[in-house]
Amino acid sequence: MKNLLTFILMMVTMSAFAQGKLSQKNENAVAYKYRISTPGITVPQFFTKSWDDRTNTQHIELHVKRNLDNKNIIGLKLATWRLFQPMGILWWDGLLDKVESETEFYPGHVRETGIGISYQRMLWKGLFATVEVLPQYKTYLDEDNNKIGNGFKLYNSFHLGYHLAFGKSKRFFVEPQVHSQFWVFDTKTPDGFKQLDEKWRNYFLFEPNIYIGVKF
Repeated sequence: MKNLLTFILMMVTMSAFAQGKLSQKNENAVAYKYRISTPGITVPQFFTKSWDDRTNTQHIELHVKRNLDNKNIIGLKLATWRLFQPMGILWWDGLLDKVESETEFYPGHVRETGIGISYQRMLWKGLFATVEVLPQYKTYLDEDNNKIGNGFKLYNSFHLGYHLAFGKSKRFFVEPQVHSQFWVFDTKTPDGFKQLDEKWRNYFLFEPNIYIGVKF
């Protein structure tokens, strides 16, 4: 009888342990391993302005991410954009006024292109925080669109947002968010561009955005 009770106790303990492991595995399981998204800012520029308009940033950005579990997401960020004035002009500096007045326009444009990495952490329900690091290769163009130099920048951004999935299978999603960014190692800037950059900051705060994506 003693041996039988010992055997039953061992079986119950092993069963409880196995169920605990299975429960933990199910808790960490995700319906879709991968996702692709793009910021909503990339869409209106194709319809509201000519692609070659002076202030069109020609912004193209794509995020390819993998869910490690239901809390941790890693990814690649592919981005390119064109700047017509310093990025460090903040909202309270009169950012929109300076666009209209053209007082802080570069003597041309700078094209910034890079491939970087991101880490997204789900904090509570749909609330998340993301950090992105994007090394960028810069190409400087004069007002006639002729190349006048190259440089390098390390662009970093921090995001706080909310993940909203919809549809019957919850495959599609939007992520309204606010992000702030700063950049370092901004090298080989031509004088005309450098003079304007040094007037302003190497960071930008509280930029609203919304990402649109699909899981698979």
